[in-house]
Amino acid sequence: MSATDAGEPVEPGRSGRGRKARTPRQPRMRGPVRRKSAIESLLSIVLVLEALLVFFLVLVVFALKILPSGAAFGGGAVLFLLLIAVSRSLRHGWAVWAGWTLQVVLIATGFLEPFMFVIGIGFAGLWTYCFVTGRKLDRRNAPLLEAGLYDTAPSGGSPSATAPSATSATDPDSTTDTDQKDTL
Repeated sequence: MSATDAGEPVEPGRSGRGRKARTPRQPRMRGPVRRKSAIESLLSIVLVLEALLVFFLVLVVFALKILPSGAAFGGGAVLFLLLIAVSRSLRHGWAVWAGWTLQVVLIATGFLEPFMFVIGIGFAGLWTYCFVTGRKLDRRNAPLLEAGLYDTAPSGGSPSATAPSATSATDPDSTTDTDQKDTL
């Protein structure tokens, strides 16, 4: 029979069976969520895709015995980890430059497997496109952010512009694009 069943007092912090009672876990409080820029999001996607490419490149280099297995797997692991680390650090200016350097390294893997010249140049083109497009999007969104009209969803959803539309919602004669599409 336990101490609680016999009516004996239980020591505070004890459950009656000699174990400490569990206290409910408090959720960890985090600060405000930092909004990722478009350039950061786009470039991190490219780097993660390149990391997957490096994984498969290591398998090809190993299978074709182009390098000894230690060099293939070791060098591949280092390049893989660098790509992932830089993709997580793109909020810093140095990481974007490191990304450009990793593009050159990826193209240089063509010396191991010649088709990697083509693939590396293709990924460098994708990197450049995402860099230019991300900068354009960030410049376009900057006035909305400053005016507080660009809202980010706290649940990790995509940001949505909350700018008022040109037509008033209270004006019955005004039609929006969705109204026109519904009537077509």
